[in-house]
Amino acid sequence: MAVELKDLTKRSENYSQWYNELVVKADLAEQSAVRGCMVIKPYGYAIWEKMQHELDRMFKETGHVNAYFPLLIPKSFLSREAEHVEGFAKECAVVTHYRLKNDPNGGGVVVDPAAKLEEELIIRPTSETIIWNTYKNWINSYRDLPILCNQWANVFRWEMRTRLFLRTAEFLWQEGHTAHATREEAEEEAVRMLNVYADFAEKYMALPVIKGVKSANERFAGALNTYTIEAMMQDGKALQSGTSHFLGQNFAKAFDVQFVNKENKLEYVWATSWGVSTRLMGALIMTHSDDNGLVLPPHLAPIQVVIVPIYKNAEMLAKIDEKVAGIVQRLRAMGISVKYDNADNKRPGFKFADYELKGVPVRLVMGGRDLENNTMEVMRRDTLEKETRSCEGIEQYVKDLLEEMQANIYKKALDYRNRRITTADTYDEFKQKIEEGGFILAHWDGTTETEEKIKEETKATIRCIPFDSFVPGDKEPGKCMVTGKPSQCRVIFARSY
Repeated sequence: MAVELKDLTKRSENYSQWYNELVVKADLAEQSAVRGCMVIKPYGYAIWEKMQHELDRMFKETGHVNAYFPLLIPKSFLSREAEHVEGFAKECAVVTHYRLKNDPNGGGVVVDPAAKLEEELIIRPTSETIIWNTYKNWINSYRDLPILCNQWANVFRWEMRTRLFLRTAEFLWQEGHTAHATREEAEEEAVRMLNVYADFAEKYMALPVIKGVKSANERFAGALNTYTIEAMMQDGKALQSGTSHFLGQNFAKAFDVQFVNKENKLEYVWATSWGVSTRLMGALIMTHSDDNGLVLPPHLAPIQVVIVPIYKNAEMLAKIDEKVAGIVQRLRAMGISVKYDNADNKRPGFKFADYELKGVPVRLVMGGRDLENNTMEVMRRDTLEKETRSCEGIEQYVKDLLEEMQANIYKKALDYRNRRITTADTYDEFKQKIEEGGFILAHWDGTTETEEKIKEETKATIRCIPFDSFVPGDKEPGKCMVTGKPSQCRVIFARSY
C-alpha cells in the first residue's frame, strides 16, 4: 500500500474538507478573482473534455445537432413564462449599461450614465426563452419538426454559497432544446435523453444512478415533468447528476410558436429541455476517490497509463527510453493514452505520489533490474496492488486491466449504494435513519405541504419517484409516514448537495 498523503484530510475526519482539498491539490480547479466563479485547470478541463466528447457522440447518435444561442437574454423574455421567471428571478445577473468611461476625478473607469440600455439584458441562467423566441422563426409546418438542438455553453446563476464544481455561479454545461409535433414524441424524447445520461454515467463515469421523476415541488421551473438521475456520494448524500424536462406547450405558448399540423390546423409545439453540467466532475470525485487522492475510471482518465523510469545514470536511462518507446507506441495504437515521464527534475517517489493523487489508473515502472529481466512493475490505482509482469504482451495485459478496473470501480460504487438504501415506515424511524445518511424509501402522501414539512424538519428532500423497484413492495400502495394518508408507492428521500 502506498503511504497516505500526509497533507490530505481523511474522508472519515472531514469529508467536505477532503473534497475541497482534493480538487485543489489534484490540479482540477481553483477559486478565481470573481466571487463564486472557478478556474478549471488544464487537468480538470481534460477530464471535462473527455466527458464532453462521449456525451456529444451519444447525442449525435440519437439524431441531435449542435447550435449556439446568445449569452444575453432580453429581460422581457423571462417575464413571458410565469413559473420560469419565478424559478430563476433571484439568481439572475443583469446588464444595465453598455459603456465605461474614465472617471474625471481619477478613480479609474466608471459606468457611463449616458450608456444605459433601453431594456436590461440577463446573463443566461438557462436558455429556454431565447431559444423558443428563435424557434418561432424556424417553425411553420409539421414538416419543420422535430428540431433536435443541443448547445455547449456557460450559464450564470448568482450563488452566494459556492463549492468548486458542485455549485458555482458560472458553470459549463450542455443544454438540449427540442421541438415536437406531438405530446407523445416530446415525452419519449425526455425519457430517451434521461436514458442517455444514465448510460453515460454508468458506462463512462462508473457511477450507478437511480432514474426517476421529480415531485411537483422539485420540478424545473416551467416544466410539466422533470426526470432525473440521482447518485449517492461516499458520505451518503445524494447528488442530482442530470435532468430531462418535458415542457409541454408552456414555452411555445409563451413565445407563440405554432405550426400547421397534418390536418391543416394550427397547433402549439411540444417541447423538452435537458442538461448536465460540470457538477458531474464533483460526482466523479466524490463517488470514487480515496484518502490517497483521485480514483478516475479509465474511460474518462486523461492519462490512462503513466510510465516512470528509475535509473542511475544517463546510459541506463537511454536503454530504458529505447525499451519503453516501443511499448508506448503499441499502447497508443490500441487507443490508450500514455505518458512516459522521464523528466529529470523530479524524483521517482514524487512522481509516484503525484500520479496517485491525480488518479492515473495504471502506473508502469522500469528500473535497471527490470531492464535486465525484460519486466515492468504494474500498479493499479483502484486497489493500489502491484505486480511484476513480463514486457512480452504487456500492452494487451494493460488494455484488459483497464477494462477490469472500470468494471471494478463501478461495482464498488454500486455495492456501496445498495448497502445504503433502506426503508422507513414511521416518521420517527425516518428521522433516525436520515442522520445516518443514505437513500431512504418511504411512503409520502403526494402533497407539497408534507414534503415541505419533512424538508424543514430533517433537511431531507424527495430525490425522485424511482422507475425501478429496489426493495420488495416499494411500488405497492401504503400510508404516508408523516400523515397516515394513502400513498401510491415509496419515494426516495435523502439529504443532498
